[in-house]
Amino acid sequence: MNEFLQQLINGLSLGAIYALIALGYTMVYGVLRFINFAHGDVFMLGAFAGYFLSPFVNRFLPAESYLGGVLVLILAMTICAIIGIVIEFLAYRPLRNRPRLTVLTTAIGVSLFIEYTCQNSHVFGAAPQKFPDLIPNTTWNFSGLVLDSNQVIVLATTALLLVALRFIVQKTKTGTAMRALAFNEQAAALMGVNINSIISFTFGLGSALAGAGGILFAMNYASIDPLMGVQIGLKAFVAAVLGGIGNLAGAALGGLIIGLLETFAGGIPGLSNYRDGIAFAILILILIFKPAGLLGKSTVEKV
Repeated sequence: MNEFLQQLINGLSLGAIYALIALGYTMVYGVLRFINFAHGDVFMLGAFAGYFLSPFVNRFLPAESYLGGVLVLILAMTICAIIGIVIEFLAYRPLRNRPRLTVLTTAIGVSLFIEYTCQNSHVFGAAPQKFPDLIPNTTWNFSGLVLDSNQVIVLATTALLLVALRFIVQKTKTGTAMRALAFNEQAAALMGVNINSIISFTFGLGSALAGAGGILFAMNYASIDPLMGVQIGLKAFVAAVLGGIGNLAGAALGGLIIGLLETFAGGIPGLSNYRDGIAFAILILILIFKPAGLLGKSTVEKV
């Protein structure tokens, strides 16, 4: 039972990170109906933002303090939000009226540009970097069940960000405009919605969540590199499809499910070597048997 509970905690912690990244995929898809494959690289940039910000913040605040950790998280989210808005403005906005395949190809190009520019730069470098300790790390042992303070912070932060996201989408005028734009762009424009501003805000909000995911992931796994967003970004995309692409609750649910399945598979002899392939096997099954995802709704498109 202790081993089951331990794997459950580890899986929920990993799934919470996937959920934050998956929300960015599903928000952009809900508004623009295309997949931003550069989103995983924004997650990576969030981790590196924390890496470079930590020494700067420690000049003014004590090292490994909760206040310093919160400040680094907020600053990294802000930087990633700006990066997301810039990517949308420079790469996607000029192609908004082009075929979706053109935009999709551009998204892949942006992703590769970010990855290999960072990998070959003197600032980032190709070698993995050790992520600094942002907060005091405490471990509790409950009769063999080990609970790490970083895991608690991941779960608490993710829950707080999900509540904040739901409030923004459901209770604010900007959120109402986002939902209107997702439902019918032309009608939203006729009602006075500034399409460009709402799309930029959507990219910024999704990128901020990815940046938070990058910080939380680096806190738990300690090592970061310019290609860390490739596999994690793809798994988060699978999570978004699993839950129902375009559905916020579905993205969160899909992230938790992928995290739990991957963690439990890693603890089963014979399956541990295939844990990274499980997410993609799930993607194939979902596309075959339930393309709309667990919480998504099937729609009929008129020709």
